[in-house]
Amino acid sequence: MSENLELEKTLWQAADKLRNNMDAAEYKHVVLGLIFLKYISDAFEELYDQLEATKHETGADPEDKDEYTAERVFYVPPQARWKWLQGRAKLPTIGKEIDEAMDSIERDNVALKGVLPKDYARPALDKQRLGELIDLIGSISLSKGGNGKGKDVLGFVFEYFLGQFADAEGKKGGQFYTPASIVKLLVEMLAPEAEKRVYDGCCGSGGMFVQSEKFIELHEHRKGKISIFGQESNPTTYRLAKMNLAIRGIDAKIELGDTLMNDKFPDLKVDYILANPPFNVSDYNINKAETHKWKYGMPPAGNANYAWLQHFVSKLAPYGTAGIVLANGSMSSEIATEGEIRKAMIEADLVDCMVALPSQLFYNTQIPACLWFLARNKTETNKFRNRTHEVLFIDAREMGTMISRKQRELTDKDITQIADTYHKWRSKEQFSEYKDIPGFCKSANIQDIRKNNYILTPGRYIDFKQVEEDDEAFEEKMQKLTTTLSAQMQKAKELDDAIKANLKKIGFTI
Repeated sequence: MSENLELEKTLWQAADKLRNNMDAAEYKHVVLGLIFLKYISDAFEELYDQLEATKHETGADPEDKDEYTAERVFYVPPQARWKWLQGRAKLPTIGKEIDEAMDSIERDNVALKGVLPKDYARPALDKQRLGELIDLIGSISLSKGGNGKGKDVLGFVFEYFLGQFADAEGKKGGQFYTPASIVKLLVEMLAPEAEKRVYDGCCGSGGMFVQSEKFIELHEHRKGKISIFGQESNPTTYRLAKMNLAIRGIDAKIELGDTLMNDKFPDLKVDYILANPPFNVSDYNINKAETHKWKYGMPPAGNANYAWLQHFVSKLAPYGTAGIVLANGSMSSEIATEGEIRKAMIEADLVDCMVALPSQLFYNTQIPACLWFLARNKTETNKFRNRTHEVLFIDAREMGTMISRKQRELTDKDITQIADTYHKWRSKEQFSEYKDIPGFCKSANIQDIRKNNYILTPGRYIDFKQVEEDDEAFEEKMQKLTTTLSAQMQKAKELDDAIKANLKKIGFTI
């Protein structure tokens, strides 16, 4: 979470008050569209001021679109600039003017064509509240005292608001947003490196990509130059992803379409895959002509889990790794061909690690979930030890902390413990030796997995955690328990007698 969490919370509370009776799913696009508009306008203004200040020496024209394209900054036409719009925020025509601003930005920036929301003029949207929202968002860059850092704050605010809207929308929210702690765990375990390719075939609003860039920046002290490829079937969510990545300054190739039926990257091979496909989808289709994808078995018609797993396997380059969130049932299901596909994938040595997750992590479902980590070529390299025909099992079901009545979150400590265990297991460095921990993790070989009929539930393999014995004798424990129960029964009798006595006083017959 951002260091500016208090700012983000304050902004959310203020923005949510302005929502009035509008549904969260609808209001989401109103707010996020304005934050995005503020972001690209701020970036434009910053470069505009630089060009204006140096135009006599360089001959640069601050209104030349090519100057902005060269710096990978979106060109913003005069009547779409934030200062202009904020100056007109109190006018009844502000909705129409924002729609026109969005249209003009799309015309001047091909990458944004069809991405921006353009429904601010609709009668149902209260224009006074819209003006107040513009003023609220207009204050964001002031929070860091200028110096161009306001854009960083806008990125954090956009991401925070995505999470808050997902929470407000409940089940529907999960379709575009994977909780941050799960994304962070996937990224920490896969540890993506710069100059590599990252893919998500059900990318939602792009959170996996944002976190991957953050990881590289944090660990390599520079902006990561990973190549990003994503596909999303929901047009609304696709637009959110494009805005989310643009506001973070991330260059990505995101396509719209049904991944399993119409793969927009048919020849793509990548180094890392991070994905949270929808759980247990029954109404789906696959492209059966892509026979190379279904080499481990034809996925059953009633559940897409093993279609997704095989699709992601097909995208892995040699030595590529994937982290995929799926329902717990995927680890043990024998329905139709699922058991046979799982067996074939295990025998092909594609399964690297399985993590059982705690409950209540997701906005959209209470279905227990797990993480599948897939890997090609698990043989020894300069970096990794030989783990052929071995699988690491991790049981994280008791981890996490409740952040609300219905929502759990993995803590940074939890994430570090799980990720470090995986890295120690894979690493060949002697100083980071892996050890099985009863109740938490176990490295199992192919013979163990065959004995368990290819079921991948961690609890099947991890040794039981020993319960510490105490020195108190059984008879002493029973005496204490009897004494406690007798005292509680006496208190209950006294309370019952007192209630009866009071009822008699006021004329009730017992």
